[in-house]
Amino acid sequence: MTLELGIDTFGDVTFDDDGAPKPQAQVLRDLVEQGVLADQVGLDVIGVGEHHREDFAVSAPDVVLAAIAAKTERIHLASAVTVLSSDDPVRVHQRFATLDGLSGGRAEVVLGRGSFIESFPLFGYDLARYEDLFEEKLELFARLLPQEPVRWEGRLRPSIDGLSVYPRVEGGSLRTWVGVGGNPESVVRAARYGLPLQVAIIGGSPAQFVPLVDLYRRALDQLGKEPQPVAVHSPGHVAPTDEEAKEQLWPHYEVVMSRIGRERGWGPTNRSQFEAAASREGSLYVGSPETVARKIAATVQRLGIQRFDLKYSNGTLPHSAMMRSLELYGTQVAPMVRELLAR
Repeated sequence: MTLELGIDTFGDVTFDDDGAPKPQAQVLRDLVEQGVLADQVGLDVIGVGEHHREDFAVSAPDVVLAAIAAKTERIHLASAVTVLSSDDPVRVHQRFATLDGLSGGRAEVVLGRGSFIESFPLFGYDLARYEDLFEEKLELFARLLPQEPVRWEGRLRPSIDGLSVYPRVEGGSLRTWVGVGGNPESVVRAARYGLPLQVAIIGGSPAQFVPLVDLYRRALDQLGKEPQPVAVHSPGHVAPTDEEAKEQLWPHYEVVMSRIGRERGWGPTNRSQFEAAASREGSLYVGSPETVARKIAATVQRLGIQRFDLKYSNGTLPHSAMMRSLELYGTQVAPMVRELLAR
């Protein structure tokens, strides 16, 4: 598989250039514009995440991706991630099969448990069954992929007895990934179903995830599954110089990381932590095109991955800054990464 370079966004509610928060509706329209630009500058994929809270505008990624599909020609359209535990596998497959048909075969779905829990009470799911819900629903989703009549017995969802799911995917099967954090059990689960793996690296060093990726590949082999691609998702921001990129990103990064930290019992983030994450060995890909390209190329080589997705939206970072970052990522970073790897 040729290396793919893409982008991810959660539709973070942003500030305008004057420092005022934008309405969520405008954030959605901005996101579509970002997707169009990503297609124009030659990026391979855009992933749109799902959240159900005030600081993110996207709760229905497939709808946003359909809007992007209508205005683009080539870029692949993925979720990042779909929270399968609090959704229905049949409906997820139907929605993304519909997107696939409308976009001419460009849809992908990344299934995960999600790092936020708001969807569970919203849709009436018991958070105590967090693990069981995902395990059972992933099993059903995997049964849907061959596009044959499904016979499946569930405990937490009603069973299916010989029914087919429509619309059909023209390419034969919906391209499906499993998104994970750092959990070895999740990695082995993805291998058990023979599905590609996307690893979210949002802290620490990418080198720390080498054993996890190795475990996935060993599990595929031991289970008799075909080799599958591995992707990495990490946050970052590109500007003409390292200093400019950091100064643009830092105040917005500080807000979002400190807010999440308060919710999860962490201490507030500080500039030294930011600088460590932005260093050569950190998980924050921020800097000039050359700095970001070299760091991505090193990650690709170290983990042997087939896709790298830059999470270009970071808290309240303005739309104008994200558009400039996307332009640089597509026109300068991506060609430089490919050149570095070719050497």
